[in-house]
Amino acid sequence: MRNIVLFRKARVTETILLTDLTVRSKAYWGYSEHFMEACANELVVPKETLENPSFSYMIVESKAEVVGYYGLEPASDTEIELSALFVEPKFIGKGLGKVLLIHAMNAAIELGGKELTLQSDPNAEGFYLANGGVLTGKRESQSFPGRYLPTFSISLQGDTHA
Repeated sequence: MRNIVLFRKARVTETILLTDLTVRSKAYWGYSEHFMEACANELVVPKETLENPSFSYMIVESKAEVVGYYGLEPASDTEIELSALFVEPKFIGKGLGKVLLIHAMNAAIELGGKELTLQSDPNAEGFYLANGGVLTGKRESQSFPGRYLPTFSISLQGDTHA
């Protein structure tokens, strides 16, 4: 991924910007308008989340444009949850997701994590499998009862993530 110039902490004032990026990234997969409306509340990045010091939300910028972000939340003393990883649609498939994931993994290690856990959109399942994720099960969607989303674990022990 070229022209990435900056990783920085997300600002509380960027909740709308991040929510809009999340919606665009999710819509990239061709979901219907009805589907997107039904999961709109799930896609909001709450101000309280960005204010919470135990959560870590990082933005990546390229040429002063926000092109992606991820969020980490502690799940236990050794488990960190990747609560968000979204890429601006024009950068999907160009390596930015992997750059974000590696940065998130290293940040989780710095937080004392031994394992990164996450719930994935079904369309991103192959991405996580290709990047060290082990399928651990499924979790029911908050927006669509009866729809299940894959869950993954990525070991943070052993090799350095670069």
